Amino acid sequence: MSIRPFRDIKRRKTKEINVGKVKVGGNNPISVQSMTNTLTTDIKATIKQINEIYSEGADIVRVSCPDESSSKALKEIVKHVNIPVVADIHFHYKRAIEAAANGASCLRINPGNIGSINKIKEVIKAANDNNCSIRVGVNAGSLEKDILEKYKEPCPEALVESALRNIKILEDENFNNLKVSVKSSDVFLSIEAYRQLSKATDYPLHLGITEAGGFIPGSIKSSIGLGTLLLDGIGDTIRISLSDNPIEEVKIGNEILKSLNLRERGVKIISCPSCARQAFQVIDTVKVLEEKLAHIKTPITLSIIGCVVNGPGEAAMTDIGITGGGKGNNMLYLSGIQSEKVLTSNIISKVVEEVEKKALELEKKNDT
Repeated sequence: MSIRPFRDIKRRKTKEINVGKVKVGGNNPISVQSMTNTLTTDIKATIKQINEIYSEGADIVRVSCPDESSSKALKEIVKHVNIPVVADIHFHYKRAIEAAANGASCLRINPGNIGSINKIKEVIKAANDNNCSIRVGVNAGSLEKDILEKYKEPCPEALVESALRNIKILEDENFNNLKVSVKSSDVFLSIEAYRQLSKATDYPLHLGITEAGGFIPGSIKSSIGLGTLLLDGIGDTIRISLSDNPIEEVKIGNEILKSLNLRERGVKIISCPSCARQAFQVIDTVKVLEEKLAHIKTPITLSIIGCVVNGPGEAAMTDIGITGGGKGNNMLYLSGIQSEKVLTSNIISKVVEEVEKKALELEKKNDT
């Protein structure tokens, strides 16, 4: 139960490609990605982190392959994870060939940085032979020398020209199983580059504000940049780049999509910032509930409002709601209707009970 979106986002139609079992582009849901920060050669640590990222709700994960040992480690890593793995490759074409042969579902490369056309052909052959897609990853910090000389500095036109040049290299070899990104750490530069690129190609676009920073500034920059593009209908898969635990990237990515009604996953909590009117400690309650309800994957809306000013109105639009009341008697709402009074000391246990019950009910309904 939720209020109808004020605006439905009309997504730009793109080609559909496969990244392992995940379809990207076309009419498919926008996927969320992250990247490991372990040493890929530390196979046990990398597997552990990938599984944590997957459990948090990521659809695709990227792993850096800077050397032969890393690309060959993929063979063991992919056996123990349930998520497509993208191999991050820079410069050395043999790492791409090894990664494709060892189980990567996608290669992140800049064809222009790979070297001669013969080396590119070998990479494309490896991708084709192993049903591996390619992401053309253009970054403002590593543009080709001649493009930088032409434009004097990174700008939207420079990023787009680099992307189209690299796309053409692959197309000239009849390879079309690809997606594209044009990332910058500058929000405005990224937005304009993606807008221009979306008019120039219909390949799926991988969105990101690269090197966005720590948790708070990086989350804000990414939300503004990606949110603006997603509202325009641009973007088929996203990655939040934070100097933090990759799990936080997945959380923020999913929250951005949930906020725009582009994805439904887990409990969506609507809560007030709290004030002197609150009948219980809203902030502490929400923090505990976020942790205790993290295992719920079924889309459920929950309102936690400390007083009766906005509480009943919010509860009318959510699956489950708690509104603060006098003398420790708070009102529980189910599907927008008053259900029973709940003591402040019982709020958390009661809400968890009702959310889990609702999740089970919805899961059974979906199975029939």
